[in-house]
Amino acid sequence: MDLLSDFPPFEDEELRLALADAELPSLLPAIAHLTGDTAVLADLLRPAVNSTPLGLEPQGGLSAEAQDLARKHAFEALRSWNSQGRPDRRGNGAVELEPILEFITGPADADSVALHMSQLGLGGETSWTKAAVAPDREFKVVVIGAGMSGLAAAYRLRQAGVEFVVLERNTDVGGVWLENSYPGCQLDTSNFSYSYSFAQQASWQYQYSRRDSILAYFQRFASDQALRDHILLGCEVSAARYDEATATWQVTYTDPDGSVRRMTANVVVSAVGQLNKPSYPNVPGRETFAGGSWHTARWDHQTDLRDKRVAVIGAGASAFQVVPEVAGEAEHLTVFQRTPPWIMPTPTYHSLLKPGLRWLFQHIPDYHRWFRFYQFWVSVEGRRKYAVVQPGWAKRDSVSPENEALRDGLAGYLEREFADHPDLLAKVVPDYPPYAKRMLRDDGRWAETLKRDDVTLVDDAISKITPAGVVTADGSLHEADVIIYGTGFAASEFLVPMEVSGRGGVLLHEHWGGEARANVGVTVPQFPNLFLLYGPNTNLVVNGSIVLFSEAEVDYVMACLQEILAASAGAMECRAEALEKFYARVDEASGRMAFGVAGVNSWYKSASGRVSQNWPLSTLEFWQRTRRPDPDDYILEVRHD
Repeated sequence: MDLLSDFPPFEDEELRLALADAELPSLLPAIAHLTGDTAVLADLLRPAVNSTPLGLEPQGGLSAEAQDLARKHAFEALRSWNSQGRPDRRGNGAVELEPILEFITGPADADSVALHMSQLGLGGETSWTKAAVAPDREFKVVVIGAGMSGLAAAYRLRQAGVEFVVLERNTDVGGVWLENSYPGCQLDTSNFSYSYSFAQQASWQYQYSRRDSILAYFQRFASDQALRDHILLGCEVSAARYDEATATWQVTYTDPDGSVRRMTANVVVSAVGQLNKPSYPNVPGRETFAGGSWHTARWDHQTDLRDKRVAVIGAGASAFQVVPEVAGEAEHLTVFQRTPPWIMPTPTYHSLLKPGLRWLFQHIPDYHRWFRFYQFWVSVEGRRKYAVVQPGWAKRDSVSPENEALRDGLAGYLEREFADHPDLLAKVVPDYPPYAKRMLRDDGRWAETLKRDDVTLVDDAISKITPAGVVTADGSLHEADVIIYGTGFAASEFLVPMEVSGRGGVLLHEHWGGEARANVGVTVPQFPNLFLLYGPNTNLVVNGSIVLFSEAEVDYVMACLQEILAASAGAMECRAEALEKFYARVDEASGRMAFGVAGVNSWYKSASGRVSQNWPLSTLEFWQRTRRPDPDDYILEVRHD
């Protein structure tokens, strides 16, 4: 049997100390996987499935006695494995892993097990290659964007041996993580989940990593997987036109020298995402401001904020992270809040992972995978029940008993944080249901910042901006030297400002008419061989990881390409009736979620008020829908060459 020489031997006392910091619900399955001995998976050590309104109970809800027993079993098993020279007994098939997975998940059907196996990331290869399906056919894919989704598409295309080029407007890969360099920028989901299932790493230092760590992860991935040879940087796409005569796309872009160029491809994959076009408030006089101003996504690193009066407009995700950083630098900070966010208390939000846990990741094979899987499992559907509307529920600030319990818990947190500042408390408690808008994470810094003498929270509406500062509806002028816009993105304006023309010259944005829709979030009728990643209704709010969804969408695109090549087809086009059937289900489901409640504005919705961003159904359903395209949903065209 092979020995795991890459994992260093350790002393008993090192192990004992590290186990004090272990997350036990994921460590025990990791040990069973490593040793092949499932004795550590005793029923009394099984983690609780359901979370409390304010999140998971520590250690899966295990009692102190059960935790002690789990550590005892873990110590004995790992001590024995270490003394034997660290043998590799891991079995990575469903037969070996399903019983271990079910220690966490409980009994699962075949589709669920397939989803769970994918999240462990122990497979990783595509199921087909172009050489096997259509070896003699010239076939090229253009991917627009080298962010998280674009790199995932590039990875799978390279695996399948499909010729491709990635056009990226920026000077490096990374997408939003390259563009958003504002102070305090970091994840508000676990970085273990915000990483590819097929490129997991054990070396994370934080649970919620800083921007630089996430950017480095994607940049390193592009280099390690030899994707950079396929990426043209500094190339911004302005137009894509479908040529019916040849069943090809003509993609127009500007290269780094400013020259306009065109590229022909059989397929276009848009990976430009939803959060790439900064949105500015429609406030009179904004262009007259005499000082410096910028959006958080276009941070001005040349301007020194020391000794300056700074205004931050917005209190959403980006502003929420910026404000505590700027407050320690500016002479005075004024925060203009239109709507207060609900805040999920997260004591470890800015904390390093415990040293013992990081030690275990480096010394115990695949423990980081099981840790990631547990993070996935507890979020995949566990929070969804708190966002589902109960029919007939009459309260305005909640949508169900579960949602009300969550609201009470979140409001209680704010009441404790602002108990000594009732004037601020009145401004920071939302009057809408939790999950109607994006929920943010906090470890106490928000309250600490707003309580500072040099910080003012203003919740009066802004009436105009003058050369001297911001004027609110009560007529007050709030003088400022710098204005920072933390006002989010034009999320519902998919593929703007590109001009995309499909069959018969129909323009995509005119075709949508302000209501972006795509079958499974990926394909659009009248636009053959155009595939969208992170498209309409594929954003996540309460269930799962956006990386999981992007991977699933890439799988769907790859399955579509396989269909095209296997059938020797020229193009694949979504049927209009398939789109209507899909949205009959999606729109109805959106109306049963907190974020679909009428009267609550958010970036989740289009201008009409329809939810155009979010996926309202289960993660498993999306996973099932993206395994293969339904043949009844598509028309395969005969090739013209």
